[in-house]
Amino acid sequence: MKKVVIAGGTGFIGEFFQKKFQELGYDVSIISRQKQHIHWEDRLSIQRALEGAELLINLAGKSVNCRYNETNKQEIMNSRISTTKILGEAIESCSNPPELWINSSTATIYRHAEDRPMTEADGEIGAGFSVDVATKWEDTFFSYKLLQTRQIALRIAIVLGKGGGVMTPYRNLVRFGLGGIQGSGKQMFSWIHIEDLFQILLFLRDKKELSGVFNCSAPQPVTNRELMHKLRNEMNAPLGLPAPKWILEIGSIFIRTETELVLKSRWVIPDRLEREGYNFRFKTLEHTLQDILHA
Repeated sequence: MKKVVIAGGTGFIGEFFQKKFQELGYDVSIISRQKQHIHWEDRLSIQRALEGAELLINLAGKSVNCRYNETNKQEIMNSRISTTKILGEAIESCSNPPELWINSSTATIYRHAEDRPMTEADGEIGAGFSVDVATKWEDTFFSYKLLQTRQIALRIAIVLGKGGGVMTPYRNLVRFGLGGIQGSGKQMFSWIHIEDLFQILLFLRDKKELSGVFNCSAPQPVTNRELMHKLRNEMNAPLGLPAPKWILEIGSIFIRTETELVLKSRWVIPDRLEREGYNFRFKTLEHTLQDILHA
């Protein structure tokens, strides 16, 4: 039976991937801190799981949906670096290592962009804590020079899907009349349907000549103003109060998160994926929202 290993596979994305791979007939192993799965401290079991695996997908890392105090910042950074090192060392010790190692990264690695889109070739790396996390994560990943294992880092945009992720808080905002613009409304919102994210894994699995960095975002990003307008339309909510930056700053303290998550302009397009021939199933936000909210 074909084997896939999903590290950090107990969240919204990981559970979706597990179900989809099992439907395709894969034996799926999960590495997690939860007792029912392979534990991160069990290096021998991790190596055994990786032996002969077709694919390793690493999604591990503490959620960035928190206040960026020193404790949380250290956990966010260490949770990504340490798990990537554990996997790299495990692959190096395998006699029959995975054919492909796909490691998460983030579209947040690029600068705040309202002037032009960021591609893999000419995107400008930003500055600040979130960017530091992304660059060190990728540096750690690509520091492993694995002769038998292809390595791909996915700079993933906001993932939209049913039953989890950011759709839950966005739906609640609209439901309670708060579905207006956030901040200026001009910031770009780059996103990807979770089904496309899975199909991209299969696409990269089969295109055995490909490696390196890929932007994982739908080809038609929208502004925050367009995002909230389309959400209100789909949910039949004609009015939505706006949230100026100063209100978001206060609110973020109470709900223990950071305004960067909604105010940073992520204008990222999947240039390399499209040039290599990947055809998105969900190219527009309208199609995506209709699938998520009404299907």
